[in-house]
Amino acid sequence: MTETIELAVIGGSGLYDMSGLESVREYYLETPFGKPSSPITVGSLEGKRVAFLARHGIGHHILPTEVPYRANIYALKSLGAERVISISACGSLREDYAPGDIVIPDQVYDNTKSRERTFFGEGLVAHIGTADPFCEDLSKQLEDAVRATGAVVHSGGTYITVEGPRFSTKAESHIYRSWGMSLIGMTTAPEVFLAREAEMCYAVMAHVTDYDVWHVSEAPVTVDMVIQVLNKNTQTAQQAIRHLARGLNPTRNCDCENALANALITQRNAIPKTAKKKLELLIKKYV
Repeated sequence: MTETIELAVIGGSGLYDMSGLESVREYYLETPFGKPSSPITVGSLEGKRVAFLARHGIGHHILPTEVPYRANIYALKSLGAERVISISACGSLREDYAPGDIVIPDQVYDNTKSRERTFFGEGLVAHIGTADPFCEDLSKQLEDAVRATGAVVHSGGTYITVEGPRFSTKAESHIYRSWGMSLIGMTTAPEVFLAREAEMCYAVMAHVTDYDVWHVSEAPVTVDMVIQVLNKNTQTAQQAIRHLARGLNPTRNCDCENALANALITQRNAIPKTAKKKLELLIKKYV
């Protein structure tokens, strides 16, 4: 089941649908890893086919740890999507990344504990390279699209993903700052790593909603604080995706589409038939 989908968008807290889509279809999919978080809406935007998935489900009923990350990425891949934009709410761990700003991070630190991080296993081993986890080409195109909206946007920074759902203690927040982290959120890992295993380009539009709890002159983060900023930024996110779709380079100028070429280590004759069947969508070029 494939469409010519030029771009997939995973909406996080505060963004549960995409406005402006035309000729819309909804897909209710099953994957070898279960159902995705929500139906996937596919429509035309600026002449491109764009898919949208609500990460936390319609109505925001799925905890960060409970998000079916593997099903979400697999489902988008099964529809033919090659590029994924994650829209994510985050806290700032830097003075210069202020609430209301948008950041396109270039690194991630996975501090989660209870999540499935790979499609592989059950007799098939792969060691994917993630030194540079975000697609540089897609991230640059996303940055340009956000700048076109007039929003304050920053390029680069390390996004630490924590388990949640609680917010940080002050001690934790200060430790993350001492480590050189720039942003804190709850969903970028393992999503970014699964996208790499699926040979999909992946970039994050991180919306800074607060200063976490480290900032002495700002109130500690609350849900109300996060939602207020996200409501203001929703229009910016929608405009940025429209700009991105309009100017999206049809050529993938990166090596994301070959990420598995040197990652599969299991001898081909030792791969169980069940594993081959389960992961055929991902490995058919190589096995």
